[in-house]
Amino acid sequence: MDSQVQVIVRAAVSFLASSALTGQGMLSMKYTRRSVVKALIAGPVASLFAVPKLSGDQFKGKHFRGRGDVEYLELLDLARRMFVPDPEFQNLSMLYGPAWNGLVEGPTWNAWWIQNSYGPSYCALPFLQEPFLTFLQNSQDLWFSQMGNGRRHGCPGNPRVNWVAPNGQLCDCASPGCIIYKQGDGRVQIHDWGLEFTAAGVVLQAELLLISRDPEAIARYLPKLERSVNFLDTRRDTKNNLFLAGPAANLLAPSYAGWHRPDGTYGKAYLAGLSITYIAALDRLIELEKLAGAIEKVRLYTERRNLARKGLPRLVTEEGYFVKSLDPDGTKHGVFGARQHGYFEATVNHDAIAFRVVDRTQAEKIYAKIAAIPALRPHDFIITNYPSLDDMYEELKGIWRFGEWVNGGAWSTCEARMIMGYYRLGKYEDARRSMEKLLTFARRFRMDNPLTDFGNEVYQPNQVINLTYDAFGPAAAFVRGLFEYLYAAEGLTLVPHIPPGITELVQLDPVRFGQKRLYLSAAGSGSIRAVTVNGQIWRSFNESSVFLPYAATPAVARIVIWLGGRPRGNVPAAGDGEKPQEQIGCKSPMGVTKLMREATILNSLVRRLETHGLGSSYEAAHARLALEAIAAACQRNKLQAEGKLERLSVAQQIAAAQSYLDTSARLFNGLMSVLSSYEKSKNLQRRKMYRIYLASTT
Repeated sequence: MDSQVQVIVRAAVSFLASSALTGQGMLSMKYTRRSVVKALIAGPVASLFAVPKLSGDQFKGKHFRGRGDVEYLELLDLARRMFVPDPEFQNLSMLYGPAWNGLVEGPTWNAWWIQNSYGPSYCALPFLQEPFLTFLQNSQDLWFSQMGNGRRHGCPGNPRVNWVAPNGQLCDCASPGCIIYKQGDGRVQIHDWGLEFTAAGVVLQAELLLISRDPEAIARYLPKLERSVNFLDTRRDTKNNLFLAGPAANLLAPSYAGWHRPDGTYGKAYLAGLSITYIAALDRLIELEKLAGAIEKVRLYTERRNLARKGLPRLVTEEGYFVKSLDPDGTKHGVFGARQHGYFEATVNHDAIAFRVVDRTQAEKIYAKIAAIPALRPHDFIITNYPSLDDMYEELKGIWRFGEWVNGGAWSTCEARMIMGYYRLGKYEDARRSMEKLLTFARRFRMDNPLTDFGNEVYQPNQVINLTYDAFGPAAAFVRGLFEYLYAAEGLTLVPHIPPGITELVQLDPVRFGQKRLYLSAAGSGSIRAVTVNGQIWRSFNESSVFLPYAATPAVARIVIWLGGRPRGNVPAAGDGEKPQEQIGCKSPMGVTKLMREATILNSLVRRLETHGLGSSYEAAHARLALEAIAAACQRNKLQAEGKLERLSVAQQIAAAQSYLDTSARLFNGLMSVLSSYEKSKNLQRRKMYRIYLASTT
């Protein structure tokens, strides 16, 4: 074992051995994020208060509490735990990278992809808090700061992908100094621009802005988003209002080859996914234009959205689901059971449901077709298509063979959108199975993507452990799907999707709505019958949704939604301090280690920032996250020593322990780098933070 790991393991075990951990494993130990940090800031005091265990039909967790279907409630809690430092599971903080002070796709994928982040980012955005919001925006800025303008070269150091893209084109992926405007795998010489990548990138950035409602940010990004959708509109055929796209222009590229002409070349065809994702992008862009007061642009983009919708029926089969594409000669790709191109394309169909591009009736038809093809979900996660594609430009071998990659493999980013579809249609058992499948990878530290063997095996089996951003998609969707969250200029619509077996649900973490924070609870089962906000009757709802006008919603809103019959009893709204109360410290009586020295600096930094009225800043949140990561590392080492964690091989145990130390180090070093860069800033607050940073490190 690495010497640093041994030091931390011995120190943590020695210090925490006296802590009164209760229960028979992590599932019966409920730690709260806030109190862990509070204890670390307060000092090295080792005390832990027991939290009520599961009892009967009650569940009390870190992030959810409730009654009824305890197993489902526990799955919700496990899903949410993956987005904060956790001693049992790989979590989002492990994908922090100091290089751009943001998130990275994975340890073996040092860039930021649109298609891979589409599902997890969209689904996590309502509940992500700082510093993850800054991290995510910094990552997405890799796309928008280097977007095509008709002149710039994408990757000057790599001639193979050093393209000059049209104005408004985003990318497959990007890193500092390099942006790849097309799908970079396969026959790149025939690839079209990443058109559906661009539409999905607009969805993500527009959703982020709609949730934050920050006027300065909206003004900064709106011109960029407009450039992107204006470019996409150049591909709209005015005769049929469908969008022409060549090879690998689809989001899950390069599984689409466009139109295979009679002469053997590949040209443009009408790509259904581009229509669907473009409409989802315009839905959000229109709302941003409303917030900006740009009435003429609202009219322009509404007209374009209507035209795109007008073209959709040409892409729909008699059974109501979408084909993958339509050739200019009328040939349809993706009509299940047809002699040629007779596969079902899952991605375009679950996206149409998830992003509400189709109404309820058509959504039900699409789902019915998915359910009628069991081979689409051989291992619970939906695969990209069934049966094998017969219209790719490569032979079906290697990564192109059926079930391996973009042809019948499984992608957690797609599964996230499928789960949103499940929730919208009330298919809760499908969502449950998906989350349970994710846990089979999570418990083994195998959070890899894509997933081979039709979604049953990892892509990089030779790595000791695996981690990718995609893998968090199902967990994010499992949480977002509960209330869906439809953000608009006028306000927020909540659409409760509470499994009928859950009779009481309290979501302990806040949801963002501009500068406001919402704490949500639900009781009963069925249609909405009553709503209260901070104990007062709220009348803006119907049987299926609750509307929250921004101006009328309190800064902190504790919302209780009563479902089914008349309200009975009392359901305490979340956010009232009912989270389990415990404290845990982390110190080493054997000597000050590097990890503990960093904790001391972070403690000092947080205290000083709070003293100077900067406790709510991104920088303070980053410091607290780094402290949480240290606490998680200490807790994991103790639990490992006590045999209370999932059994891993020796090599995996060492790699897992090291990943916790590496995460703590990256978070610490990244924050120190950010603060040191403030030395000569023109921003007075940043210069003040630099002085606080100096005082905390000396």
